[in-house]
Amino acid sequence: NEEAVKVVVRCRPLNSTERADGRDTIVQMDAKMGSVSVHAPGSSEPPKAFTFDMVFDERSQQADLYQKTAMPIVDSVLDGFNGTIFAYGQTGTGKTFSMEGVNEPPELRGIIPRAFTQIFDRISSRAGDSTEFLVRASYLEIYNEEVRDLLARNALNKLELKEDPSTGVYVKDLTSYVVRSVRECDKLRHFGAENRHVGATKMNADSSRSHSIYTITVEQCETDARGEAHIRQGKLNLVDLAGSERQAKTEASGERLKEATKINLSLSALGNCISALVDGKSKHVPFRDSKLTRLLQDSLGGNTKTVMVA
Repeated sequence: NEEAVKVVVRCRPLNSTERADGRDTIVQMDAKMGSVSVHAPGSSEPPKAFTFDMVFDERSQQADLYQKTAMPIVDSVLDGFNGTIFAYGQTGTGKTFSMEGVNEPPELRGIIPRAFTQIFDRISSRAGDSTEFLVRASYLEIYNEEVRDLLARNALNKLELKEDPSTGVYVKDLTSYVVRSVRECDKLRHFGAENRHVGATKMNADSSRSHSIYTITVEQCETDARGEAHIRQGKLNLVDLAGSERQAKTEASGERLKEATKINLSLSALGNCISALVDGKSKHVPFRDSKLTRLLQDSLGGNTKTVMVA
């Protein structure tokens, strides 16, 4: 339970196009064992089995996914740790649904809006005369290896990554808002989502063409009996990654193909970093191989808890 990086797998149900094509489900999941079995239709070969920290089948509910994966991380952020939650996978597999969901009905809300609710519920129960909280939010995207502020008036401006010896890697001139409620967090999320790059491919009519990172920073100031203030800070990164793609399936060309190439390169760099962290034997973690991994460097190692939902 104390592992810094956990990987969970969620399988979505067949969509209308797949059902119309007469496709079959080839994935079987065992939630108790945390295992996934994949069998090839019409093949006499035994199924290939894989084991993860947790698995969620096509009947899984948004609330169940959140409570078992994200809720412990959000609690740790309020205790002063850094936390990161990724959605990772091929385009069209339901990453944005798991992270964002839909607002109505409420049971279909995803990880990000549920995290907002949990943070402010916890703050309301903990805040008092001796404890104060300050919550700040920012929202950015990495599009074609360029960092853009989704909350800026001009979201097309390219921002630079900088490094400070005391604070680590940061985005210069990134907009950060103080938020006081779930409603204010949601308002910023909707505003940023309107500025995010999406586009149609053969596999997904609303394919995310960029990685988006919604960051919530929670500062807590506690005053002890002697009147001394103690400050701790936790940071939560909620990451909706663009989907990995095969050009043969998406039939991407022109600008879409350029986007897909950049997406696949940065996802490969992320995979290399996580493999090196999980391995424990690697002396070098290649954080500098992409903007995504460099930006998330302080949220993938150290006192950080990370969950990847694949």
